[in-house]
Amino acid sequence: MAKYLAQIIVMGVQVVGRAFARALQQEFAASRAAADARGRAGHQSAAASNLSGLSLQEAQQILNVSKLSPEEIQKNYEHLFKVNDKSVGGSFYLQSRVFRAWERLQEELRIQAQDNREKEQMPKT
Repeated sequence: MAKYLAQIIVMGVQVVGRAFARALQQEFAASRAAADARGRAGHQSAAASNLSGLSLQEAQQILNVSKLSPEEIQKNYEHLFKVNDKSVGGSFYLQSRVFRAWERLQEELRIQAQDNREKEQMPKT
């Protein structure tokens, strides 16, 4: 009886172990595919997020922009920077967050412009 119970437990552990290993392999493959899809710009964007401490989405939320339009970014940045100026009763912390968000979006615009230039320079076959 104990022998059969031990065999059942061992078989169950093997089944669960194989399923876990297969799920881990699938997740790793999906992660690699997503990273390849993002390409080089994804790596640069991630590096910019690490340097500024803000993700692209956070920066867009802070400056209240939905798309990367230089004019809209600049307009919202100037307004929020003035409103949060300490001399008019604003918060230095919020003003610094606005500035960091503006820096992050400027970096993203620079990365996009660089990618566009590289795409234009590629020979067309």
